[in-house]
Amino acid sequence: MYKHILIPVALDHEGVVANKIAAGRRLLAEDGRMTLLTVLEDIPGFVAEFVESKPENHLTARIKDELDRLASGADDISTEVITGKPGLKVAEYARENHVDLVIVGSHKPGVRDYLLGSTASRISRRAPCSVFILR
Repeated sequence: MYKHILIPVALDHEGVVANKIAAGRRLLAEDGRMTLLTVLEDIPGFVAEFVESKPENHLTARIKDELDRLASGADDISTEVITGKPGLKVAEYARENHVDLVIVGSHKPGVRDYLLGSTASRISRRAPCSVFILR
């Protein structure tokens, strides 16, 4: 059983989060915990010049609220929002936070990614722990 399970949540795939949490529940140690993590990609500097920065446009707080909603108030699920490249940052987060299992989803990949989606593939190659790929 796993003590700390990390569940990356892509903004465009939040429909599979319930399945990931259910899988995590089956694999979680009695005193374990789960973390829902969204990684926002950095906005390139040339784009940032044209974006008006207003508090209501700030995605981090809105996404954190959505992750909290997906966690359904469970005491053993925490939520985090960080920035960077998802394939790199998920593995980095796992390393720094003593995660022992990452549960990722994989959607219908193209030939380039053959069996996994590109982010799932990057995470599985870089993660310092076991990776459970949910289809």
